[in-house]
Amino acid sequence: MRPSLLDPLFASVRTLSGIGPKVTGLLATLLGTPPGQDPRVANLVYLPPHSVIDRRHRPGIAHAPEGAIVTLEVRIDRHLPGGRSNAPYRVYAHDDTGEIGLTFFHAKQAWLEKAMPVGEMVIVSGKIEWFNGRPTMVHPDHIARLDDAASLPLVEPVYPLTAGLSPKVLARGVEEALTKVPELPEWIDAPVLAAHRLPLHREALRIMHGPADPADIALDSPARQRLAYDEFLAGQLALALVRLRAKRLSGRKLEGNGEIKARIIAALPYSLTNSQSEAIKEIIADLRQPDRMLRLLQGDVGSGKTVVGLLAMAHAAEAGGQSALMVPTEVLARQHYATIAPLAEKAGLRVALLTGREKGREREDVLEGLRSGAINIVVGTHALFQEKVSYRDLVLVIVDEQHRFGVHQRLLLTSKGDAPDMLVMTATPIPRTLVLTAFGDMDVSKLTEKPAGRRPITTAILPMDRLSDLVERMRSAIADGQKIYWICPLVEESEIVDLVSAEERFESLKPLLGSRIGLVHGRMSGPEKDAAMLAFKNGDTRLLVATTVIEVGVDVPDATIIVIEHAERFGLAQLHQLRGRVGRGDKPSTCLLLYKGPLGEVAQARLKIMRETEDGFRIAEEDLKLRGEGELLGTRQSGTPGFRLASIEAHQEFLEIARKDARYILARDPELQSERGKALRILLYLFERDEAVRLLRAG
Repeated sequence: MRPSLLDPLFASVRTLSGIGPKVTGLLATLLGTPPGQDPRVANLVYLPPHSVIDRRHRPGIAHAPEGAIVTLEVRIDRHLPGGRSNAPYRVYAHDDTGEIGLTFFHAKQAWLEKAMPVGEMVIVSGKIEWFNGRPTMVHPDHIARLDDAASLPLVEPVYPLTAGLSPKVLARGVEEALTKVPELPEWIDAPVLAAHRLPLHREALRIMHGPADPADIALDSPARQRLAYDEFLAGQLALALVRLRAKRLSGRKLEGNGEIKARIIAALPYSLTNSQSEAIKEIIADLRQPDRMLRLLQGDVGSGKTVVGLLAMAHAAEAGGQSALMVPTEVLARQHYATIAPLAEKAGLRVALLTGREKGREREDVLEGLRSGAINIVVGTHALFQEKVSYRDLVLVIVDEQHRFGVHQRLLLTSKGDAPDMLVMTATPIPRTLVLTAFGDMDVSKLTEKPAGRRPITTAILPMDRLSDLVERMRSAIADGQKIYWICPLVEESEIVDLVSAEERFESLKPLLGSRIGLVHGRMSGPEKDAAMLAFKNGDTRLLVATTVIEVGVDVPDATIIVIEHAERFGLAQLHQLRGRVGRGDKPSTCLLLYKGPLGEVAQARLKIMRETEDGFRIAEEDLKLRGEGELLGTRQSGTPGFRLASIEAHQEFLEIARKDARYILARDPELQSERGKALRILLYLFERDEAVRLLRAG
């Protein structure tokens, strides 16, 4: 049960004054609240301002610069009502340096006369504009009598907004939400607090929302560091608890004699790279332990992760168990199946495919084979863990492109067996700091080499105005028997965004290239996509216009050119994934990045890195620097941490401390029963890591 101490923070924002159904809906949009739920008071408490307005600048009317936000102490001279309903209402005032007009639209005269009586001294704060040498302030942000000057916020936090939500309503909501924060027990170790001079949790929140200086909201301010550490600690503790529980559900030793693995290796048309051999050795050592395996296999595009996964599944089959390989899309499931099935069948294993598309008799056969144990390996999408699917003895689960699945989906799949071992594969190399945040202490294997025979890819950058030259080059490449991907960012043309859609590009290239051109995008049905991919694979079409459907896992070894239109619109990791669709055979390959100028600084840096390196790990590190962690691992909902208060770049040292601290606590107090343990339970609830608290009881 969540401690009652936290109830005021977990109440709906509707409990705050001035927040009705309409504002609640706007706040839900702003705060990313799941549909059908109200945002909680805590969501406002933990919404950090992105900047401040500094109202301490008091230059006097005559010296107020154009466009600046200033605070003026003025005497009110006269009111000039607009007369007609749409005419502005003006109030004239002066100080020792000059005169100013304060302008109001749709004004309430009685209110203005009360707020600014003629002859009184008043403080106004807002943006100065100059017209024909005369200063004016339209709708001052704040108006206060001289004796009420203390009510004027001198340094005012600025929060993110959404259409229809007024900054004043949001600021009032945050201010009231802060009053609901109770006195909380301290969960940080005293030496850490002292060494980094961190304030108490409630004090840190008060400073962040009521800064006395712009430096108070900076990422390196003690208040923000404190809150970042709290967020990291909650995350690391939750991951450590999941891991502790996973280890406690002790798996079982999977012993194999190596025969099936040897047959698969013999059937491969190439020899394994050193890093593949090393990864297989690490995985099999884990499978032979009585503890559950939780390992992350990171391999760059085309480094041969699928084969490593297959050999792990072969070991599981030698031990008499079944394996499941779960991937995010149907296209990818079919791709993996096509790669794995022939090799596995040569070694005497039965492989099945299970996606949403298998129906009727075909589906029943697969389900029966999984129940009876006749099927050794199943490849599929999230169809693998639906209720009707049961396994005779699921011992190994492999999840590909982990960041596209939520934690719940992974847990559902592992619940299909008796604490099966788990291997997570990703083709997006993840910087070490992100591995720590998303996967905690998961053991990591890295594939750092490309399989033998792979050729480097030449990357070139071209402006869009060279398009006609490029099309000519493509014509001669097709005549030369080459295969080309042409990637567009959208499916159909949109008037708002000036990007070329896949359908439009297909239509414009068709007259030039004739019937040798195909099209594939996400809105096509499964069979249509398959047919388009097959025609390209078989060489019936030579140029395939596609959206990013082909980003992950599509394998056409003899494709040698990829053109990416509007490359400036893609993130580095995505460009790198797309580039990895070529260079899969033994012919030299080219990636052409088409951009529309002028380029911003970040876009320029991205394209430059793409030209300089093919090393996915370096690209991931650069991407982290350019984009921050939020976008790098995919969406917030997918189970990866999108931090609200912490920034991986700015607070990296605190991530390391939090990780060590979480391990230290659980080694000494695995049930969190001590005084500090109880305080940490409150922290877990506060950052909505309730699942981790449930594990304490379930474990």
